[in-house]
Amino acid sequence: MKKNVGTIDMTIRLLVAAVMVYIGFFDNPIVSEGLSKKIIGLAAILPVLTGLFRFCPLYTLIDLNTCGKK
Repeated sequence: MKKNVGTIDMTIRLLVAAVMVYIGFFDNPIVSEGLSKKIIGLAAILPVLTGLFRFCPLYTLIDLNTCGKK
């Protein structure tokens, strides 16, 4: 797996994941309760993994690289 997620992209992914975890697992005014709240929280796994491994399979399919080098 070649890295295809750059530093700025990684930071944005991790920030989005943090917000998703907050929405999904903590009391907040954005989403009150229910299955949708848990789905949002669990969906945070995807941006965390792609951010930490700095590899996005979707980027490979569309031939995108935000690292700045190939």
